[in-house]
Amino acid sequence: MLQGALGAGTLLSAGALSSCAGSVASATSSGTLVRIWDLLGGSDGQIMGEIVDGVREELPHVTIDRTTLAWGAPYYTKLAMASTGGRAPEAAVMHLSRLIGYAPGGLLEPFDLDLLEQVGITESDFPAALWERALFQDELYALPLDTHPFITFYNPAIAEPAGLLNPDGTLVEIDNPDALLDAGRAMAEVTGAQGFSYGYLSDAAQGWRMFWGLYGQTGAGYDFTPGRPVDFDDGAAVEVLEFMQSMLDGTVAANNSDYGGAIANFSTEQTGLIFSGVWEKTSLQGSIPDLGGATVPIIFGTPAAFGDSHSYVLPRQLVANQERREATYEVLGAILKRGLRWADAGHIPSLIPVVESSEYQDLVPQRNYAQAAEWIFLDPPVWFAGSGSDFQNRMCQAMQTALQGLGTAQDAVDTMIGEMNTFLETPAPA
Repeated sequence: MLQGALGAGTLLSAGALSSCAGSVASATSSGTLVRIWDLLGGSDGQIMGEIVDGVREELPHVTIDRTTLAWGAPYYTKLAMASTGGRAPEAAVMHLSRLIGYAPGGLLEPFDLDLLEQVGITESDFPAALWERALFQDELYALPLDTHPFITFYNPAIAEPAGLLNPDGTLVEIDNPDALLDAGRAMAEVTGAQGFSYGYLSDAAQGWRMFWGLYGQTGAGYDFTPGRPVDFDDGAAVEVLEFMQSMLDGTVAANNSDYGGAIANFSTEQTGLIFSGVWEKTSLQGSIPDLGGATVPIIFGTPAAFGDSHSYVLPRQLVANQERREATYEVLGAILKRGLRWADAGHIPSLIPVVESSEYQDLVPQRNYAQAAEWIFLDPPVWFAGSGSDFQNRMCQAMQTALQGLGTAQDAVDTMIGEMNTFLETPAPA
């Protein structure tokens, strides 16, 4: 899924901290062949392997060939080339934010809602906003498996003496920028170092993840229409970036931390809270078994959380095979219904009945950040944006000098707008 500051290979060498890293695995037996590509190479990939094994037992008449590839630009390029040639797998995982770059070009086929209903999957099973984002020209082109927002994890042993826990162990409500900074200072007093961990330095996504989620919280709008200058609220953007600068003051949070350093500082209790993605739950619990979790505090008024969704898509087939297609629906339906096991990876299952089940509500810290799925704030729906895109990388580069305290927020936002307009002037690949 989403990787952090470093490349996929680095993440693997650091213990497979993130989910969207790469390896290759497959298994075959006899039956109708269903090939699935995914980009789940971290700890969540292992869990997905267990899920697929369970589906194999449930559907012995189907042969599932699962291939896990390194995530990022190479994955999406390979998927596009396979679809163009019409010899793609029956299904593939795609970040929902990348859908708009594929569906309009005829690289994907829409889902048949009747076939989905036959395997027990209907629109009412999904959050409305998530379903809406999976549509293109009123047809369903993506079947969401989960949402994976940018959230906060905290260490109760530090949050409690800092006065930041409710009696039930959840994090107190923090509803404005000053309160969040005060919380960081309170945790810093306990740790003797910093309060928060936030690794963004030289990262291709982390700066954008926090910025874009907080921009969504301001309620400001945007319009990314190719061929036209971006309509973007630079006043709201400067306000958000100035807050991020104030947070990186060396006490609330360090201003020179990369992704791995932030995790190390949180795991060794040099900080009490970390801003990161749900995909880090498993690795962080290895250091802090009673790990707490919460949505990113709503400090600018409007509930919003940066995030994305692993979603299954149907790549274009040169020759349609109805038997394989029907078997594919069976497999994908069975995978989605195993969302409770998928939740162990930290991701929020897409099916509402799974999240509302008593078994999911017993999961801690998952139940305490699950509400973020209702506020998910994806990248702008434009062909060049989305997880693993150069757009996110360029936005992070534009912000980095300001976040290090070496430039102004206004200059950084001006650079971001310039980059946005460059992308908007660039024709989409045919």
